[in-house]
Amino acid sequence: MLTILGFAMIATFLVLIMVKKMSPIAALVLIPALFCVFVGKGAELGDYVVDGVTGLAPTAAMLMFAIVYFGVMIDVGLFDPVVRGILRFCKADPLRIVVGTALLAAIVSLDGDGSTTFMITVSAMYPLYKRLKMSLVVMTGVAAMANGVMNTLPWGGPTARAATALKLDASDIFVPMIPALAVGLLGVLALAYVLGRRERRRLGVLTLDDVRVEEKETVLVGAGSATGTGAGRGNGRSGGDGSAGTGIGAPAEDTGTPQDEGFQGLDPNRPTLRPRLYWFNALLTVVLLTAMIMEWLPIPVLFLLGAALALTVNFPHMPDQKARIAAHAENVLNVSGMVFAAAVFTGVLQGTGMVDHMAAWLVGNIPDALGPHMALVTGVLSIPLTYFMSNDGFYFGILPVLAEAGQAHGVSAVEIARASIVGQPLHMSSPLVPAVYVLVGMAKVEFGDHTRFVVKWAALTSLVVLGAAVLFGIV
Repeated sequence: MLTILGFAMIATFLVLIMVKKMSPIAALVLIPALFCVFVGKGAELGDYVVDGVTGLAPTAAMLMFAIVYFGVMIDVGLFDPVVRGILRFCKADPLRIVVGTALLAAIVSLDGDGSTTFMITVSAMYPLYKRLKMSLVVMTGVAAMANGVMNTLPWGGPTARAATALKLDASDIFVPMIPALAVGLLGVLALAYVLGRRERRRLGVLTLDDVRVEEKETVLVGAGSATGTGAGRGNGRSGGDGSAGTGIGAPAEDTGTPQDEGFQGLDPNRPTLRPRLYWFNALLTVVLLTAMIMEWLPIPVLFLLGAALALTVNFPHMPDQKARIAAHAENVLNVSGMVFAAAVFTGVLQGTGMVDHMAAWLVGNIPDALGPHMALVTGVLSIPLTYFMSNDGFYFGILPVLAEAGQAHGVSAVEIARASIVGQPLHMSSPLVPAVYVLVGMAKVEFGDHTRFVVKWAALTSLVVLGAAVLFGIV
């Protein structure tokens, strides 16, 4: 009976969030609470939730302060030189432009927010693709795959969800996977090179001056035009005076300005810039990432200290600090709320014994030959499952069952967790991911065209990451 109820609870949760009848947070709380009553253990629901919240508090803290930290770094202009450098590198060579798209998307993905990544990348690269008449689905596909690989960062979502669902430390999942993820990112860059060569053969290499003479139609430029009028719409990260904190927004009309002036992905005049503190912010970020990889302190503590220091130094006045925190509050609330809501789901699933019964049933139906290879099985399953369902559904509904089945065959939960994140390059193009609609919408690409182009390449990238993880003995 517990087996049936467990699968019924997961199925109900998946259906409701996939058809958008309930938000993930509401479904994570209400569905398990209802099934806890069905199991006859409603009186123990409070204990399950408290135990879950206690275990998940460090993960929630890490996510909260990581979002604030990288949001502030974008606000103050840490990534502006990177954007300008990539645009100068690209020139009007289609090959360089496609490779630059992958590099820019990967770098900006450090903030862990897919929507922000796509806004910055498209704002910066769209004018070049449009002027040179390059394939826009190449831009969306490469950006989505690069972001998918980087989405595995501990503060990006999947790794935190895997750690949350299996009660593991996010660093134990992510740090050993760095070599495999690096291979995956190199694979994306290699694919960008191949696609860029294809575009170069089709279009040739021009200069922007040539393009301006040949193309008379009005084209759109990024939000960082010299007038700064592009700053207005974005991801809700507004400055204290209402201007866009990240300088991302509605494109402006082409003014015919030189590349360094007219092709900007970030508003160069936004009031949150702190150019005099650039090297301090760069050094702080390098030290923070190094400390995370070397595990000098727990990740939540590192980002808590980093966010507090970044806010204090860059915005010494209290009203400015409050404005920056308020600008990123929506992202913080959504992510941390999801983590604490997951405490109800995982607490009920484990506290009632449903996950144990489901795992026993699953183990009984897995061929003995596959049992010792459950990590590999999980990695393969993560590719289609994270595409056809949300990360919430996979990591909170399916992963605990796979982990229990793996442990029955001697495969550790941390290996299962590592394997579970390899499907993210494909997941970022899933119709269940809101950020992908930001990507195709700003690029003026039909979602169907993007899907037809990216699915095969993204699936291949996921398999490359999984193969590297197996080759390096990570899973």
